[in-house]
Amino acid sequence: MGTLFSIKLYAASEQEAKEAFQAAFARIAQLDATLSDYRADSELSRVTQSAKPVHVSDDLFAVLSKGQWLARQTDGAFDVTLGPLTHLWRESRRARALPGGAVLKDALSRSGFQKMHLDASTHTVCFDVPGMQLDVGGIAKGYAADEALVVLSRLGIKSALVAASGDLAFSDAPPGEKGWKIAIDALHRPMLLANAAVSTSGSTEQNFVVGGVRYSHILDPKTGLGLTTDITTTVVARRGIDADGMATALNVLGPERGLAFVEKQPGVAALIAAGKIILAVRQSNVYTLPVPADPIAP
Repeated sequence: MGTLFSIKLYAASEQEAKEAFQAAFARIAQLDATLSDYRADSELSRVTQSAKPVHVSDDLFAVLSKGQWLARQTDGAFDVTLGPLTHLWRESRRARALPGGAVLKDALSRSGFQKMHLDASTHTVCFDVPGMQLDVGGIAKGYAADEALVVLSRLGIKSALVAASGDLAFSDAPPGEKGWKIAIDALHRPMLLANAAVSTSGSTEQNFVVGGVRYSHILDPKTGLGLTTDITTTVVARRGIDADGMATALNVLGPERGLAFVEKQPGVAALIAAGKIILAVRQSNVYTLPVPADPIAP
């Protein structure tokens, strides 16, 4: 999925730990073969090649369904059909130049969550226009972390952390601890979390500059261009698939619309920051984000 996964767990023996690691990473590898848009042979890459409805696996259907739900809830701020645009943007980043108007318009015409349709009764997906491509990079890593924890739980591992870049999911706290200590750059002290997930999304590491403007790897589905706002979002939720997708969506929505969306989501907390300055924070009654002194809140 274009990133590295790591796992930390507590087991009764070294052998039990080895078996647990092997099983969890095997599940992640299976999901990479299903969900990666970096692989031409993945199920995700192959599904758009047919003009007819295509039956898909449980994993792909679950991720696409969550993506479509999030797209509807955010008025398209999150969109798993941006494959033509993300592939174009990767080329632009390598060339360090903005895509031309004609090619950008073409990629936009082959994107849009309204052009993809899922049928739960037949487990199929179909598309309105040819040449569409899927990219679930903003949600798949969280799902994979969730699924790795499921595998570990079935093997009797009660305390584990699965990390995929800025997406983390954890089960019970480490022995003798109240939770996993998670450091966030904008916060003065770590969060303590258990049986939850946290995702951070922003342009700090993946960006390029053209004409003095910094463009993020996170795209605005309406324009097809990388975001130019310098914000970082952190979301805490019960499951990695939710924290991952929502963190991406909040970057596009921005502080005001983003926090309004989060307010409607039970059991979700979020923080939006520019550098070390807190722009907005929302705390649920499930999680508490340790906010620095004098935050700037809407």
